[in-house]
Formats: sequence, C-alpha cells, structure tokens
Amino acid sequence: MYFDTRYLYIFLAIIVLTNIFGGGVDLLDLVLTIPGVLIAITFHEYAHAFAAEKLGDDTPRNQGRISLNPLAHVDPFGLVMLIFAHIGWGKPVQINPNNFNRKISARAGEAIVSVAGPLMNFLLAIVFTFILGAVQIFATEFCLTQVGEIIQLLLTNALIVNIGLGVFNLIPLPPLDGSKILMAFLPYNTRRWFEDHTQLFYIIFLIIWITPLASMIITPVITGILKLLLWTVGSFYGLFL
Repeated sequence: MYFDTRYLYIFLAIIVLTNIFGGGVDLLDLVLTIPGVLIAITFHEYAHAFAAEKLGDDTPRNQGRISLNPLAHVDPFGLVMLIFAHIGWGKPVQINPNNFNRKISARAGEAIVSVAGPLMNFLLAIVFTFILGAVQIFATEFCLTQVGEIIQLLLTNALIVNIGLGVFNLIPLPPLDGSKILMAFLPYNTRRWFEDHTQLFYIIFLIIWITPLASMIITPVITGILKLLLWTVGSFYGLFL
C-alpha cells in the first residue's frame, strides 16, 4: 500500500494560500508567532539528537544536529505549515539504533529518543509560563503597558506552540514520535502487526491531519495543559505577592 505524499503537500499548500489570501492571517500575530515556532522546532529536534548521542549514537553529531542553530533543524515547508496551519514539523533527526549502548535495547533507545522531543517542548512551556507570569507582574508594577503586551504575546504564542507541538507528536501514529514510543511497549506479535500495517496507519494520520479531527483531538488537550500551567504558575507567584 503506497500513498503519494505529493498530493498531501499540494493540499496543505492550498490551506496556507487560503489562509493568506482569505484574510485569515494577522500580520502582527504572524510576526509574534515566528520566534516561538523557531524555538519549539529547534529545541524539539535538538532534544532528539542530544538523547541519541547520550545513548551512544554519534549519527546526529556527524550530521550537525547537536546544535541550537535553527538552520540545522528547520524544514522550510514544515515551518510554513506550523506558522499558517498550526501543524508542522522540523527536519527529522536520523539515528542508528545499532549504535546505542548495549545496556539498553534498540527499541527502548528509540522510545527514549522519541520522547525527548515532546518532553523538551513541555519543559519549554513550563519555562515560558514562569517568564510570562514574571513579565505580567513586572509590566503592571512599572506601568509598561505596550511593551509588556508585546512581550506577553510573544511568550503566550511560544507557550501555545510548544504545548501544541508536544501534544501533536505524542499521537501514536507514524511518523510521529508517539508511534515509536508505543512500539516499545507492544507485545511482539502486536508490534509486528503494527509494523506490517504502517502504511495504513500513515494514511489514517494524514486523514486526521488534513481534516478538523486534528484540532478536535489536540485543542482540548492543549487548552487543559495551558490552564493547568497558568493556574500553577499563578498560584506560585501568588505566594510572594
């Protein structure tokens, strides 16, 4: 079973063009979103590369992926999609499980490398939430209304993008990180069945991606995590006010 992904790219390009020319793009919001997107993708892919190297695989280093330079990790089309369609990707980190330390199985190693990306996004979301809380207090204290609002918008966008990228990648369908994490816990026969039907699951993933299903699945989770983070950080700063 084979699916020509060129049709997907054409469809996604139509989505982007529709958003641009249909008035669905706010220029200011676009500018304030780009920094958060670059940070989310860069740190996500760096985390994959870093975890692989710590497990003994030097493939990412040899390919220049142990870096926080966005140019090493950004896929141009994936970047555009994440900015305009709110679902995108970075340049995949290539690994060789055969290079992992013998103390860990290849399957477990792949799961660790895979979970490192989303975990990094969630850690960044926590950091951005604490910074956002501090900026709100500082801006209010010193009456820096306009500057404070811009910084808060930058941080809020970065926060939402990181949560979204982390949640999206945990969906257990190929080619997302969640599928590799799931494989580490499946019984042998189930795992073989999953591998034999990879193309089917890939098509299911594409259907979810290009339809409102992705938003229906991800948005409530993102909203829930965002509210939890804001409440937790708000309570934290409330202790000192």
